[in-house]
Amino acid sequence: MLKHYIKAARLRTLPLSVSGIIIGSAIAWYDGYKNYLVFILAILTTIGFQIISNFANDYGDGIKGTDNENRIGPKRAIQSGIITPKQMKKAIIISLIITFSITLSLIYVAFGKDNFKLSILFILLGILSIGAAIKYTVGKNAYGYSGFGDVFVFLFFGLLSTLGSYFLYTKNLNLKVLYPAISVGLLSVAVLNLNNMRDVENDKKVNKNTLIVKIGSQYAKAYHALLLIISFFSILIFTYFFTNKTLSYLFIIAYIPLFLHLKRVYQTENPKDFDPELKKVALSTFLFSALFAAGLLL
Repeated sequence: MLKHYIKAARLRTLPLSVSGIIIGSAIAWYDGYKNYLVFILAILTTIGFQIISNFANDYGDGIKGTDNENRIGPKRAIQSGIITPKQMKKAIIISLIITFSITLSLIYVAFGKDNFKLSILFILLGILSIGAAIKYTVGKNAYGYSGFGDVFVFLFFGLLSTLGSYFLYTKNLNLKVLYPAISVGLLSVAVLNLNNMRDVENDKKVNKNTLIVKIGSQYAKAYHALLLIISFFSILIFTYFFTNKTLSYLFIIAYIPLFLHLKRVYQTENPKDFDPELKKVALSTFLFSALFAAGLLL
């Protein structure tokens, strides 16, 4: 039974989820703030949030009938019947308890006893992140069904993940971090966009009004190109103005497969052919974060 929950956790999405943490941490370390325990706990917290989101997504789409025989992507746990809605709800609750416990540990290690206000702020942000993870597809007003999924992914996987992790080390908010936060946020949105392009026809039928359903498939590819291009120039601006090492441009290597991928996106006509591109963008985003960190710290 455990293997079914592991499959439902969608391990291929986890590298993408930690990219913002890696980038925010790398900039903090570059600026002279280093704490290995904060890094480990931040990674575990983010993975926990992602697993909760994946379980909740499986649950929400499963009980609403969005995951049906017309869906192109891999079969979900509730859709295939290997996990019941009741079991999935229990898995969400257990994951929530574990993740929130790790979150509290992270906050204590980062802020200690002397920064009560900051601790309360990050506890509230943790609760907000958990709520956002669940409300993506669960409930009558699930924001993933009204076209706001892109906004929330950008905010939580880009801005909050990167700026928040930097703040955990430094206790201050440096706006220079906004540039790489925008980059990783847009790349995360690109993964969601591919998912929505793949599922657009089925989403229309079940009234899941993603941004692609709203703007139309004819604009989806241009929107996708915009996400990648702005992401690239945003990180380029940061590197040019805020670093002084040639090695800092190492991240450009990760954009080579991303721009090759963009060419394939424009050549793709069959929605099911977008599915393998999801993994490519997710792994390229993780590679981007790793190369960015290496370029700063080596």
